[in-house]
Amino acid sequence: MSSQFRRSALIGAGVATVLTAGTILVACGSGGAGVQKSVLTVADSYIPLPATPGGMAAGYLTVKNTGGAADQLVKVSSPAATSVTMHRSTDSTMQEVDSLDVPAHGTLALDRGGNHLMIMGWEKAPALGDRLELDLTFAKGNTISVQVPVKPLTYRPGS
Repeated sequence: MSSQFRRSALIGAGVATVLTAGTILVACGSGGAGVQKSVLTVADSYIPLPATPGGMAAGYLTVKNTGGAADQLVKVSSPAATSVTMHRSTDSTMQEVDSLDVPAHGTLALDRGGNHLMIMGWEKAPALGDRLELDLTFAKGNTISVQVPVKPLTYRPGS
């Protein structure tokens, strides 16, 4: 083999190595340099049985975000109810809100005495043991559907 051929082969192998490494870096960073996203799951959901048959009910759940970017819950709907709204409570007031923040590497807790859902206009009055579908829509485009159990009015998680 001539030294000219060997030199060309080595240069070609070096170029191929550089191109391969560049392809791997692009594939690993397909979201763009430094772009992080939210990774959302829903847990601990329940709806206490309404005090009056078919009446207004509250909904509680926890949204967990294991991703590196914050998100927002912007809409909740259900095929079994005409209206699901998001509310924020303090010691003395309850206020409807357009969105609720889900922090990066954190949780959004919807629980008694705090943020919660109000569910109205049932297609069929809920009964103990029923499961209501809730569709949670987030600002970054994710929609998560969950089947939420109807529990006794006095139910408290962990009790």
